[in-house]
Amino acid sequence: MDEQRRSGGHDCAALSAGMVYDLSSRAKPRWQACGPGRFEFVNTRPVAPSHAEFAAAAQIANPATEALFRDFLLQTGPYDVIHFHGLEGLPARVLSLRRDFPNTRFVLSLHNYYPFCPQVNLWWQERAHCSDYDNGARCRTCLPVAPNPLAVRRAYAVETAFARIGAPAGSWPYDRVLRPALSAGWQALKAVRGRKPALPAPDRPDTAAPDYAKRRAEMVNLLEQYCDEVLAVSDRVRDIAQGFGVTKARTCYIGTRHAEAWGRTRPRPLGADPLRLIYLGYMRADKGFFFLLSALEALPDQTLARLHLTVAARKGPAQVMARLRGLRPRLAGLTLHDGYAAADLDRIVAQADIGIVPPLWEDNLPQVALELHARHIPLMTSDRGGAQELPGTRDLVFRAGDTADFACVLARVMAGQVDLSGYWEHARIPTGIAAHAQELEKLYKGAQ
Repeated sequence: MDEQRRSGGHDCAALSAGMVYDLSSRAKPRWQACGPGRFEFVNTRPVAPSHAEFAAAAQIANPATEALFRDFLLQTGPYDVIHFHGLEGLPARVLSLRRDFPNTRFVLSLHNYYPFCPQVNLWWQERAHCSDYDNGARCRTCLPVAPNPLAVRRAYAVETAFARIGAPAGSWPYDRVLRPALSAGWQALKAVRGRKPALPAPDRPDTAAPDYAKRRAEMVNLLEQYCDEVLAVSDRVRDIAQGFGVTKARTCYIGTRHAEAWGRTRPRPLGADPLRLIYLGYMRADKGFFFLLSALEALPDQTLARLHLTVAARKGPAQVMARLRGLRPRLAGLTLHDGYAAADLDRIVAQADIGIVPPLWEDNLPQVALELHARHIPLMTSDRGGAQELPGTRDLVFRAGDTADFACVLARVMAGQVDLSGYWEHARIPTGIAAHAQELEKLYKGAQ
């Protein structure tokens, strides 16, 4: 948006919804300014993120929020374009307001799979890729623990109250007191429930059981009927969306500020011994981190002894850190960073020979893949999601979740059997923020 304002001279505004609530349960829905060019909805439905009100009817329709959205457009507009970077926190039927605003283009970007999957990542029970929802039957047992929407709204109300007394997110009272308390409460609830599959807990007596197949069909119909553009952030996302019935979906790769690194870095040969692997991101199952540990643990000692592993991710649970410590004596080296900031990235990846991006879910286009790729660090990726589209060849792509195939690809790398000339010659050049803004402008004008 800063680039759109700077280069295009546009007047841009941002709206968020589904995360701000008053303490009083009787407070009416409203919208309010929360900064220059920034607005938020208060006391609206559905609650965001999607897990908080999993597949609730309000994710499709909520007359009060729809009316508020219409009023917001009338009071703050007119707008040439409304670009939805997600629908979580809004009833999807706000898209039908396109009929009331014929001079406004509606554009939606698919940064996740929310229109088709209330879990948003096609990731079942926090442990497995969901390739078939069985006409909605599998959705009924998708969340190991389903939050209560009323409890989530109350938690948000407490956060809102803290912000109003000068303790917003980022402040000491919020970060050191409130957030840890809320997180501990949620983890305790998971432990008490034993992580058994559960249906979403209704917060009103008249809340009907979700019809997951109907939800998906209505979402697809709304996107097809009212969106002028549906933008997928990778070809893989486009193909998935089209497979679900969104025929108009087309690819528009996101921009990244890290694109500037492309011009100041150069590819390096892969002849180092030890070979230095790097993993960026999160210690999570869906991101493939636990798979990566299993794949490394399965390698013979003589192979591990030729590998140095760097992990830049927030410290994980005790059992995960124990597995990492167990690998340390077998590896040529192990470097751990408890998360990282963008300013530290060049230093962290300076010695990396190859990046590991092993998602088990169809990760739309991981930012970590862009960060590494923009610095000419080749990527070993799984065959799920958009990261596999950045390299110019598929020599370093392995089957998601397949430790044997991972080992085979790694063995070819270590044997010098991977030709990086084709990899880089045909690699996708990262899109910068300015170029992305220019591409969006053409789409906004219907010129592409």
